This record gives sequence, structure tokens and C-alpha cells, in this order.
Amino acid sequence: MTGEIGQAFVLGGLACAAAGSVAGFGAGAMRSATGWLWARRLAYGFAACMLLANLTMEYALLTHDFSVRYVAQVGSIDSPTYITIVSLWSSLEGSILFWGLILGAYVAAATAANRDENPSTMPWAIGVWLAVGAFFCFLLAGPANAFLPAPNPVPLDGPGPNPLLQNHVLMIIHPPMLYLGYVGMTIPFGIAAGALFAGRLEASQIVPLRRWLLVAWGFLTVGITLGGWWAYEVLGWGGYWAWDPVENASLLPWLTATAALHAAMLPHRRGALKGWTVTLVLASFLLTLLGTFMTRSGVFNSVHSFSQSDIGPTILAFLSVCLVFSVVLLALRVDKLEGEGAVTAVVSRESAFLLNNLLFVALTFTVLVGTTFPLLAEAVKGVKLSVGEPYFNRMAVPIGVAILFLMGVGPALPWGQASGERVRKQVLPPLGLGIAAMVVGFGVGLREPWPLLTLGCGGFAGYVTLREMIGPVRALVAGNPGTSALGAWAAAVPQALTQSNRRIGGYIVHLGIIAMIVSIAMSSAYGVDAEARLTKGECMAFEGYDICFEQARTVKESNRTLEVADFRATRDGESSLISPALASYPGMMAPIGSPDVKSTLGYDLYLSLMSINGDVAGVHMFRKPIVAWIWLGAGLAALGTLMSLVPSRKAQAAAVAAPVAAEAASK
Repeated sequence: MTGEIGQAFVLGGLACAAAGSVAGFGAGAMRSATGWLWARRLAYGFAACMLLANLTMEYALLTHDFSVRYVAQVGSIDSPTYITIVSLWSSLEGSILFWGLILGAYVAAATAANRDENPSTMPWAIGVWLAVGAFFCFLLAGPANAFLPAPNPVPLDGPGPNPLLQNHVLMIIHPPMLYLGYVGMTIPFGIAAGALFAGRLEASQIVPLRRWLLVAWGFLTVGITLGGWWAYEVLGWGGYWAWDPVENASLLPWLTATAALHAAMLPHRRGALKGWTVTLVLASFLLTLLGTFMTRSGVFNSVHSFSQSDIGPTILAFLSVCLVFSVVLLALRVDKLEGEGAVTAVVSRESAFLLNNLLFVALTFTVLVGTTFPLLAEAVKGVKLSVGEPYFNRMAVPIGVAILFLMGVGPALPWGQASGERVRKQVLPPLGLGIAAMVVGFGVGLREPWPLLTLGCGGFAGYVTLREMIGPVRALVAGNPGTSALGAWAAAVPQALTQSNRRIGGYIVHLGIIAMIVSIAMSSAYGVDAEARLTKGECMAFEGYDICFEQARTVKESNRTLEVADFRATRDGESSLISPALASYPGMMAPIGSPDVKSTLGYDLYLSLMSINGDVAGVHMFRKPIVAWIWLGAGLAALGTLMSLVPSRKAQAAAVAAPVAAEAASK
């Protein structure tokens, strides 16, 4: 009975999405207020059906209703309650169902937020959103049906979810964050398509376009970082990024979305590059569909992907339809958006943004070719090829360093043509700091050219970012000359945070990204590792530490058994207990490693247990510099994103004043 109820909600969502999409397109074409009203109502109906379908599945999971096939596949009486809850997205069908929930929430929120804005474009946008929703409901009703009955006889218990989901808390958080980023790209895609249909992209449309793009970008940033952190904490190889095809699948839309966020500032401020901005937004959505295909078709072998399934061709067909739709729409309507402004000044912020965009596109193309070329070669010629880490490092690292450098150049330049004197004044001090950072790095033993250059560019960009970030504070302090310096700064900081929070938030994001890039460069180039087999009581020296194997112990939990090895790491009279483990789950042939990491701001001491046999343990030891700054940088980026999403006092005042001014003008 539970399965039938869930299936009814899915079919209800399909009906609402399909009818709402038709109503939205009809309302946009005929400027129908009634059609627009019904499109909104059906959008809320779609969201409600997706919510109820997901609640039904959660009920089936929590009550261990093994008559539902998905529960029989991923449920287990022995699983802890929190594992049972998150097993909703532990396998293919449940992840698509969860995807529908997030899409419904996004569509409802965006519809409510824009119900009174841009009546010429928003009906088109909601038509696009619900068309995407109809496709995913079709998947849920057909090839990815999570509510099918279990085959007879109905099992009394199940195997539980994927052990990789259960083995670390980050795997519980990482998929929802990534889904929120992927699915969130649907909203700016619809707004961009609506602008093309209407033939206009004005400031009132750019604001919601950039806001929703920033929401999706923020979640995608956190999701990618949590995925890297999970790989670092679980897989035991001491790394966090291996240019795995599924890792690249999430990076691709992040790159184009980052470019689009910067490009969206140009039509807003200069009235230029509207078509380019819309193109990047459309590409970001298409790349999320490509990533969905890569993770759910089984064509790539990866620890991040789902098993072989029948939905791959269906997703590929939908991707093809969306690609044709986007190309045709751009070809027919993009010329309607331009004509108000252009980038003419060579030495200016807008030129730096444009160059930044071109580098992001080049990096996207580089990663896309390296990721898909082996698949295309096998499909066309039947030849198995492998494009590995050396290709990506050789091709992507130079572009990444150039982007890092431009993160300092762009904010240092003004909008419009800059004089030579101003350029020297703005660029030379941070450039000096960047060179000084390289000299210091060389002095402490850094010799690899790309990490040294990354350090220099990071110092340059960091100086500019901090200077620009405190600019609003310094302006407020200068406006209160009679106050003591300390008092003026104490009063100016909270005032600047409320008046210029979007600007400050954007620069906090920049600081986070700079910290991440520098940390990745240093930890990748200067990590040290060693392997050893130690008997109980035996010690070995490693990077200034005495690593001693103290004992082996077994820990039994309801859903797994842990074989734990306790190591004592001692340095300069201080010791820490580091306890890597091997986790065994029912039905798995081989155990899963659970490394243990002693993390500081300067370096990580990382121990991965390879084997344990009585009183003998095989261990892989790593010392990685400044890895913690990757995770801290991601936290800064998330904080800055949140700050940028909060309307400033100036924006709120403008929003209040706009209707008053319009009414006065009409009189």
C-alpha cells in the first residue's frame, strides 16, 4: 500500500509539472494573467507532491516496509535510525526521488520570490522549470521508480545502504549539498531562457538571475569540497582530488557558474555582454545534466558513481533535447539582448573580468575533453584509453594560476578606462607582496616552479582582496575624523557590514578560494609518505615523529565491525593517539579503510591502516602541509556567499523607493 501511495504522489507531481509547464509557456506567449496564476499554483502543487512522495519513502524506510523494492535494496533492521533516514539518497532510485524534492523546493521558492516581478519573463521561466520537473517525474514514474513492489517472497530484512555512505558522516552531508548545487542550476537556467524568450535582460532580471546562480554555486562549492574531504578521510590514499571523471563532472558546472557570476556584473553595471552571460548560465545547467548522466549511467568506473542502470540513455536524450533547445533559443533570440553597452577600455575591471571568463571557459574545455575523450574513443573506435592526472595537471594548472592572478588584477582596476598612474598605485604594492611571498617560499625550501608561482599570485590576490574588503570600513572611518581611531573602526565595521555586506561577502569568497588554491598547490607538491609493518610495541621515526604501535582492538557496532589499530605519535615531548581502522560491513568481501588524521594549521599527520593481523599492523603514513586551509577556505567561501545573499541597507532602501518613484512618475 505504501508503494502505491508514493507512486500516486509521483504521478500527481508529473501531472502538475506538465500542466504547469504548458500554462507557463502559454502565459508567456499570450501575456495571460490567468495562465500565469495557474502556472504558479501548479508549481506549488508539483512541490507538494514531491514532498509527499519523499515523506512516503521515508515512512517506508523507517517502518522497514520491505514490500517496497527500494527499501528491500537499501534498508536494514540493524541500521541506526540516522543511517536509515539518509539511505533515501544512498542508491539510484532514491537519489532521483530526493532530487525531485529539492527541485520542487527550488521551484516553489523561486516562484514565490518572483511572483510579482518581471511579468514578461517569469512565466517563461516557470514553464522551463516545470518542464525539467516533468522530466524527473517521468524518470520516477518509469525507469527510476522507487516505489515498485519487492519480488516475492518479501524479504524479512535487507542489506542496508552502501557501506561508503555509512562509513563517514561527510558522506551523509556531501550528497545533499551537491544535489542542492546541481538542481539549483535549474532556476537561473529558466530565468535566462525566459529572458531570451522575452528578448530582454534588464537589471530587474539580472538581480534574481545572479542571486539564484549564487545560491546554486555556493551549495556546489560546499558539495565539491565535502566530497574531497570525504575522499581524504575515507579512501586512505592521502589525497582529496584525483581528477576522477565523476569529480570532474561536478567541477565543470562550477567553473562555468563562476564565470557567469562574474559576467553577470557587466550587464548590471555596464549594460554589456548580456548574451555571453546568458550563454554561460545555460551551459552551467547543461553541464549539470552531463554530470548527472556521468554519475548515474554507469559509463564511468568510479567510487563516486552509481552502478550500471537503465536511466543513462534517458538522461542522455534529455540532455540532447536541452542542448538543442538552448542552441536554437540562443541563435534566434540572443541578438535581442545586446546593443546597450560594450567593453571598450583595455585596462579596466570589465576587461579583466572578460579575460577571467575566457580562462574559465578554457579550463572548462580542458577538463571536459580530458574527461570525455576516453569514453568517445571507446564508443567510436572501440579503443580503451586513459587520461590521467598528468594531463590535467599539465593543462589545467597554468590556467588555474592565471585565474588566481586575475583575481587580484580585476578588483585592483576601476570600472572604465584606468590611468597609468592609478594602475601603478593599485597594482605595484600587492605585486611587491606577491614577489616577497615567493622569496620567502624559496627561502624555506620551496623549489617547484608552479607552487612557487601559485604562492606569489596568492599573495598578490590576497593583498588586493583584503584592501578592497576593508575599503568600505576605511571610507566610514575617514568620514568621522573627530572620533578616536579605535572608536571609529569599532563603529565603522558593523555599519559597513550592513551597508556593503554584498561587496564584503564577495571578497570573503575570494579569500576563501585563494586559501584553497594555495593550500592545494602546497599540499600536492610537498607531501611526504612512508609505509611500514609494525608489531605491537614497535616504533619508527617519520618526519620528526616517533610512531609506535600500541595495540589492536575490535569494536562491534550494530551495522559494522571495526578493527582498530592504536598508534602513539610523539614529537617534542607531546604525544597524540591516532587510531586508523578497517570497517567490515555485512555482505562486503573486503573491509573499508577509516584513516585517522591529526590536523593542525601547519600540516596533517595522516595514518591509513592497510592490514592488521593479530599484533602486526601495516600502515601508510602521510605528512601533508596546510591541508586544513582547504576546508577553512571552503568555510570562508560559504560565509561570504551567505553574506552576499543578504540584501544590504542600500538595496532595501532602493527596493522600497522604486514603487514610490514609479507612482510619482505616473502622476
